[in-house]
Amino acid sequence: MGKQIERTVNAERVEDLIAVFGSFDENIKRIEEALNVQVVNRGTDLRVIGDEEMADKAVRTLEGLLMLASKGESIDEQRVRYLITLVSEGNDHQVAQMTKDVVCITAKGKPIKAKTVGQQNYMRAISKNTITLGVGPAGTGKTYLAVAAAVAAFRERTVNRIILTRPAVEAGERLGFLPGDLQNKVDPYLRPLYDALYDMLGAETFQKYQERGSIEVAPLAYMRGRTLDDSFIILDEAQNTTREQMKMFLTRLGFGSKIVITGDVTQIDLPDDKVSGLKDAIRVLEGVKDIAICRLTAADVVRHALVQEIINAYEKASQKNEVKKPAAQFRGRYKRKN
Repeated sequence: MGKQIERTVNAERVEDLIAVFGSFDENIKRIEEALNVQVVNRGTDLRVIGDEEMADKAVRTLEGLLMLASKGESIDEQRVRYLITLVSEGNDHQVAQMTKDVVCITAKGKPIKAKTVGQQNYMRAISKNTITLGVGPAGTGKTYLAVAAAVAAFRERTVNRIILTRPAVEAGERLGFLPGDLQNKVDPYLRPLYDALYDMLGAETFQKYQERGSIEVAPLAYMRGRTLDDSFIILDEAQNTTREQMKMFLTRLGFGSKIVITGDVTQIDLPDDKVSGLKDAIRVLEGVKDIAICRLTAADVVRHALVQEIINAYEKASQKNEVKKPAAQFRGRYKRKN
């Protein structure tokens, strides 16, 4: 263990200090535990005691949190974890990017903002490009932020319609057992999109716009044969499209429209003989002008801390399997020859 030193961080306002400490000092405890330091409060000063390298990281984390608090940003567990990660990777200069503009205001008056640098880049890509592919694990806000951007564009009248779609992978026999007409059968697949829209607009307003045809939530098959002008179109769960479906969807693009495609290439539910349309699109469209491909990572997860751990664990397991595969294939070929 290195030499113990003491550093001081000054908070200009007590309110900012209260926000940084959190309920029962939970945020400070998280910093102490993650960086193996001790943080002592003296008035508006915070004294950090620990190993020189860790004390320096703790100071930079606290300064970042105080800066966010001073700009009215809420300080929660996810925000603290993310800031510690940024500082540990030497990327704390990016903290200022976390105080950007509000994307959308929900029906209950809650501002929707990008919470990580990856999400900031994603929102910037959506605003600058006609087509954006948001690829990343569960909990990175891909769909929710895309819906927020769509609602914002609709409210600003830059588009006349919002169209949300996703493939119903089990559109065969399993759907057949569900009660009701076709719309009732596919609604369970579209539920996450409905939930996001209810949150942004409120159930009553959403229903009003849906009846007028200003908002459409439909399975991907409904898109065939149409040209979609002046629309904000979101294709969710795109990893479960086939190559043909993805091409069909992309060619629906009309004048004055914007497309956002979201998906997670680690959660493909297609049969083994089918190529994921999302994987194929990433390969084919890389470098095409006015098309952005945003890759979100476990660092951008804004759900429970455990979600991040689960994603990391699965990634490690997947890498181990990839290493084992060639040897297994070789043994199989050897046996067939003999």
